[in-house]
Amino acid sequence: MKTLTRTSTPTHVASALESALQQFDRAADHIALDRVTRAILRVPKREWTVRFPVTMDDGRVEVFTGYRVQHNLSRGPAKGGVRFHPQTDIEEVRALAMWMTWKCALVNVPFGGAKGGVTVDPRQLSTNEMARITRRFTAELQGIIGPNIDIPAPDVGTNAQTMAWMMDTYSMHHGYSIPGVVTGKPVDIGGSLGRADATGQGVVYTIQRAAEAIGLPLQGARVAVQGFGNVGEAAARLIHEAGATLIAVTDVGGGVYNPDGLDPLALKRRMKETGSVDGASGTTPMSNEDLIGLDCDILILAALEGQVSAANAGTVKARILAEGANGPTTPDADPILRENGVVVIPDILCNAGGVVVSYFEWVQNLQSLQWTAAEVNDRLRSVITAAFDEVWQMASTDGIDARLAAQSIALARVAEAQQARGIYP
Repeated sequence: MKTLTRTSTPTHVASALESALQQFDRAADHIALDRVTRAILRVPKREWTVRFPVTMDDGRVEVFTGYRVQHNLSRGPAKGGVRFHPQTDIEEVRALAMWMTWKCALVNVPFGGAKGGVTVDPRQLSTNEMARITRRFTAELQGIIGPNIDIPAPDVGTNAQTMAWMMDTYSMHHGYSIPGVVTGKPVDIGGSLGRADATGQGVVYTIQRAAEAIGLPLQGARVAVQGFGNVGEAAARLIHEAGATLIAVTDVGGGVYNPDGLDPLALKRRMKETGSVDGASGTTPMSNEDLIGLDCDILILAALEGQVSAANAGTVKARILAEGANGPTTPDADPILRENGVVVIPDILCNAGGVVVSYFEWVQNLQSLQWTAAEVNDRLRSVITAAFDEVWQMASTDGIDARLAAQSIALARVAEAQQARGIYP
């Protein structure tokens, strides 16, 4: 495999919003999208910035900033996660909401795209502080979210407990329980079996299809994972169970490497005990930079945006790069990866398992049903592999990369819905 070398480092790495817009323009050009529809879909339909005071455990009052962006509603209610992260801002949320629109359309679930967040570091919060911030933020979103309007879900820095607090707060304001207002909540209060692992499971399903397509045996394939949160941990564990060899993992606190293989369950215990996989027994340290350039077969990016750019794309040695995170690869990296023969499974396909099973959870809530875990996983595999096959077919037929194929399929579906609904006078 040819490896490109670069003589200089770019002075600017595209932001999440810049990346999302560049990808949009490229897909819009590919499908020859008309000027009016392009103008409508290039910007969010609605967005809110809220600031709210919260009393902390020590009696101080802190003012937090939160966001909710609804990018497009032409195919159904808005759908998208809520992240708690110190770097969250309105531009990042706009980008994530746009990507959610394309993700929902690509896997053909009847949602539009949304995203939300609060600018805060959840690692610095007590459980009570996290609950108070979540409940107050939810109260600020009254009239904005709802089972037929906009359905939040977990994202970076949030989890099933966060969704339980959101659901309870929303329900208290209405006087009765409304489980369908959020997805990704605990099973005991209306969550779906299989939802906790859904995004990671979808990552593994798409990797299995990509490996089949390029003739890479998954048994014994060497896998590196960046990020060990909800998505990265599940993907690492499930691909290990599928027969691959997990050789490296990094997270916000550090990283570990063992060429003979890592035990994902031991790493999960280490994470629970210390907050990081760093220093796990029988491993050597591994940095994010070294992980991206590691000699491996499959690289799973399950952290944050902008991890692979033109500055380091030439170092990627993996045959498959699976985007478990949203926007981990910047547009200037894509041509380098393609020239080097790296198969990229784009984010709106690779990590769509979460929104697919969120849709299943929403349907179960609306119909007061409870599907089995086997039913959920079978339905997930069917939906996401069908989307993969469609993307792979277009990429092969049109001679384009998988990202452009995925974006083009999704954009065409949203554009058709937007055009069918027309413009309200």
